[in-house]
Amino acid sequence: MSSGNMMSKVTFYEEKNFQGRSYECSNDCSDMSSYLSRCHSCRVERGCFMVYDRTNYMGNQFFMRRGEYSDYSSMMGMSDCIRSCRMIPMYRGNYRMRIYEKDNFGGQMNELMDDCDNIQDHYRMSNCMSCNVMDGHWLMYEQPQYRGKMMYMRPGEYRNFNNHGMNGTRFMSMRRINDSYY
Repeated sequence: MSSGNMMSKVTFYEEKNFQGRSYECSNDCSDMSSYLSRCHSCRVERGCFMVYDRTNYMGNQFFMRRGEYSDYSSMMGMSDCIRSCRMIPMYRGNYRMRIYEKDNFGGQMNELMDDCDNIQDHYRMSNCMSCNVMDGHWLMYEQPQYRGKMMYMRPGEYRNFNNHGMNGTRFMSMRRINDSYY
């Protein structure tokens, strides 16, 4: 099944508990203010999405899969509402990512093809400050055991996480976004 066959779908609501005006979305939206004055709850009917508290896919991020989210502010620790969202396409191939200890692919490098709950334990790395995602879609977390702030990584080079609204964030665990989330 290709990513286009599944038709991801999320409905955003201005108020908590699915109240107020709504906006239905099946793909990326860089600025929700074009459709809603604010956004405090949503229902993900199909697929997976990453939501952001700033426009243009910046700021705090939260991964959403099928389900109901009646109040994200309490769940995400966000002081504000959702400002943009990105649809995560279903992917069924191999997963491969290189993680680097320092910015600009510097320092120690390790290649991952599977989830890693703690880079310090598995690779003796104290930080992950840049990466190159060759295959698949990944979630990276600032703390071991998939906790703390997260960042969605799709295929591409990430020389410096500061350029993606994650100033000073180091990542300590990473996991693949695979069929189990859909």
